Amino acid sequence: MSINNQKAITNHIKDCEDASIRSVSSEDVSQAVPRGYCCAKSINPADGRGRKLHLLQMLVLPFIPILALIVQTSVILRNIMILKNDSIEVENQVTAATELGKVVTRMQLERSEVAFYLYTGGKELNRTERTDLKARFKLTNEALGNMSFWPPLNLQIDGSRKVYLDKETFLTNLTTFRQTVNQSEETTFTDVLAWYTSVNAAMLEHLTQQIKETDTSGVWRYLLAFKNLLKSIESTGIASVYGVNYFGKGILKKQNYISYIQHDSIAKDLLNTSLNYVAKLKQEYNNLSQTMIDYGNIKKQNDIIIRNIQREPNYTEALNYFDSIALYTDELRKLQRSLRVTIGEYVSGNLRDAANQEAVGITILIVVLAVSPVIIWLVHNAVATIQLYAANLSKKANELKREKKKSDLLLFQMLPPSVATQLKQTRQVPAEYYASVTVYFSDIVGFTEIAAISTPLEVVTFLNKIYKQFDSRIECYDVYKVETIGDSYMVASGLPVKNGNKHVSEIASMALDLLAGSRHFKIPHRKSEKLQIRSGAHTGPVVAGIVGSKMPRYCLFGDTVNTASRMESTGVASKIHISLEMKKALDAIGGYKIEERGLVEVKGKGLMETFWLTCKEGVTQNTVEIEAPSYFPEDEDMEPVFIKRLKDKNYF
Repeated sequence: MSINNQKAITNHIKDCEDASIRSVSSEDVSQAVPRGYCCAKSINPADGRGRKLHLLQMLVLPFIPILALIVQTSVILRNIMILKNDSIEVENQVTAATELGKVVTRMQLERSEVAFYLYTGGKELNRTERTDLKARFKLTNEALGNMSFWPPLNLQIDGSRKVYLDKETFLTNLTTFRQTVNQSEETTFTDVLAWYTSVNAAMLEHLTQQIKETDTSGVWRYLLAFKNLLKSIESTGIASVYGVNYFGKGILKKQNYISYIQHDSIAKDLLNTSLNYVAKLKQEYNNLSQTMIDYGNIKKQNDIIIRNIQREPNYTEALNYFDSIALYTDELRKLQRSLRVTIGEYVSGNLRDAANQEAVGITILIVVLAVSPVIIWLVHNAVATIQLYAANLSKKANELKREKKKSDLLLFQMLPPSVATQLKQTRQVPAEYYASVTVYFSDIVGFTEIAAISTPLEVVTFLNKIYKQFDSRIECYDVYKVETIGDSYMVASGLPVKNGNKHVSEIASMALDLLAGSRHFKIPHRKSEKLQIRSGAHTGPVVAGIVGSKMPRYCLFGDTVNTASRMESTGVASKIHISLEMKKALDAIGGYKIEERGLVEVKGKGLMETFWLTCKEGVTQNTVEIEAPSYFPEDEDMEPVFIKRLKDKNYF
């Protein structure tokens, strides 16, 4: 089909549709109440009840986004409150960690002072930067007194027994231990280290558990860095006690040497972890290493202790090492305080963001509530306008639907439904090759003589009656009527919808049925004469497609069509003439009786071996003839079966 013809058909269809719509004016139906399907009447905006439901639906519709915004704002506000609570919780945790860190720091310094006191045998050396034990004990007590809470300390005693101390009990035990240090010469370095280390370990364990409980995604790095830095300072303090012991005694015993190496490694590892967590902290530590005077001496002293070479005890070196490590830990505590400020700034930023989000959410909520009445008023006006035109549109749609039924009914009678549907959708149907179909031809024996002695009206009435009965009968089979030309009747199976190898049996059964029925058909204007038809069929490949743009037809092309036509023209009255190809196909299926005719001279084909299709196996010819007339009522105007099927499927 050419492009120009396609455009012509398209324009013609559009013109018909426009004419159908214009056939009923708006003034004629402006007051009409349309009658739709009963199931849709209640929601038809042109119906009385439907108008009310439609108005209600349209008024409810604006509340959906309003409700969604309210819910969204509520969720945002809830998340903001959770963020605030988390930030406040983090702030509380950091505050508690700071207070606990101060106590740990004081205990670390006190441990160092007491250990040094024991190393010197109770002698006080002149130190300008350090204080005596009483002053150190006082500073520790102040830090303990400033704590706003007291963690449940789980102390490990004697390596196996756990003791849970409250604040009062801890202070009592701490005072008793200090008195023991001052009054008893039996208190050893190991006792001092075990006491202070167990207390600090319990406090740091509580701090670790607190930080683990937080689930705030943005601050966890700072909190972990804060915790690791505290633990690093603690391990550094423990290692410094062994370092003082080395310089004070001249050698570290095996177990003390192992403990020094262990705590020194842990301190460095925890410090590196903290620096990796917070980039700012790493920069500050680099500045510390460059500005601290004794930083290089600490490394040298650390290398001396690691070698653990026997040397003379030297209290002065022990004091210098003690002061250097104390200064180094003080610098680390500055990093700790800087990290505390960073955490505070981060938490404050979260609180500011939460406040801004809260303000935005409240603003959105106020705007939504303020705009809602305007939206409802606008929707009400829009619904009134829609309902004003609904009746006209509904009536015109029904009119157009009725016209479409008529056109579709006519189209499906002219073309196969599948092809017609494709033609309507794409405006073109490409030709298609079918590898195997069966084509049937029949004509009326003596039609020329009948037409010669009959009027044109009698001929038309005769052909119309016989073909109506043929048309109604072939609807019982999976076949498609291609066309009728004069008294020639052409049917095919296996197209346009392929049906495997069923097309052979479908045509065979149909041919037997039509032949049996035709024997009992009487010519309307010549009641004494019976109808005789000559039939022929052939199986093979064809090409099928739409031909023409004016009254397009679905046509078949190929040698199969010519051969089927030759089978009919070379046949005899009241017999079905089939080719060798069809005979082989029927033999493969089985169930049919076939008689050999022999070689027949076929125009354009030469000699061909052909056969007669007589009947189905197990069914006599008389039985078919007796039953067949019941399918052909003489006076009933039958509607094609495929149209009924389409109606049953609510296509129309």
